[in-house]
Amino acid sequence: MDVMLMMSIYVFVLAIFVGFEVISKVPPLLHTPLMSGSNAISGITLVGSLIAAGEGHGGISVILGMIAVIVATINVIGGFMVTDRMLGMFKKDTTKPAK
Repeated sequence: MDVMLMMSIYVFVLAIFVGFEVISKVPPLLHTPLMSGSNAISGITLVGSLIAAGEGHGGISVILGMIAVIVATINVIGGFMVTDRMLGMFKKDTTKPAK
């Protein structure tokens, strides 16, 4: 196998294990701030996927780049929607009359 492919697979598997360990140890109080931070990271992923799709090295790289753009866009939009709903839980309800 190509050495670069082996290194890529190694980094990918290592990232899965490290990501799982980091995410599983987050207390519930920190979920909203971390969600905002992960949305920023997803935005960086979107920029990277746009670059990958626009380089035009070949048909398959453009198709994979386009799929990456679509998935990253869905991830960013969904993340902001979830964050907005979570922050909405902490707003005071002004429709109820005061006692």
